[in-house]
Amino acid sequence: MSKAWIRAKLPEFARDVMRDFCLASQELEYLFGEFDRMRQVEFESLRDLLGQEMNKGLLWRLKDTAHHVFRNDPDESLIGRFLDWGLGYIFHEAMKLKEDAYQQQNYAPWFKKLESRRMPGMEKRFRGELTRLVFQTLESTEREIKRIRFILGQCRAMFPSYFRRHKNNALLARFLFMQDELVKSIFQDGYQDLVAGIYEDEPELMYILAAQDLRQGGWIADAAKAGRMALKINPDNPAGQKEMKLIENSDNYPRRKGGV
Repeated sequence: MSKAWIRAKLPEFARDVMRDFCLASQELEYLFGEFDRMRQVEFESLRDLLGQEMNKGLLWRLKDTAHHVFRNDPDESLIGRFLDWGLGYIFHEAMKLKEDAYQQQNYAPWFKKLESRRMPGMEKRFRGELTRLVFQTLESTEREIKRIRFILGQCRAMFPSYFRRHKNNALLARFLFMQDELVKSIFQDGYQDLVAGIYEDEPELMYILAAQDLRQGGWIADAAKAGRMALKINPDNPAGQKEMKLIENSDNYPRRKGGV
């Protein structure tokens, strides 16, 4: 891929990083919550989340897209390079976690059964040595989950600062508007910091850009909802007023009977 092509696609790639980070965080936290309760990570779910070279999963695609965004940033942002490293670290740590999950799911139960089985001295000695090693993977799992959770938190904290350079990215704004429940569930108390970090003193810009992109795509009802939210925040914003007029003049704009 040429650097020029990647830079031309940066608005799309930046949106994809935000989207896939939220989706991956949601899936990872579900798996980690299961580990907190059951002391085991589901191997199949983690395998699907990672994928393979010829069939990349969500975490793998996130890592690759992060490389496109943060390594081709014309501003050479240090925060961007931190994010690039952090998202790559999560991927590689999840790879180790997958291997531990495989051991716990497929071999730990077998070794557990062997503990009550009578056997000659040599086999008993090997059983003891190998059993200790297998059950050390549980400790590794705890450390890996702790590290991934920490890096996810650091990434959430860095996102507002980095994505400020994408405040005029309509694709990003549309995602934040249309998937606000997902984004809020991931950033939680930091959601307002995310919006403020990106749009600074013009939070209505997110809704204006989303409305514009939705209107141009023919999603008039959603565009109208975004436009109204923009004007609710700042009814005096000229760009918001203009966008709402364009939406209201669209052929598909829902009108009451009588054409009013």
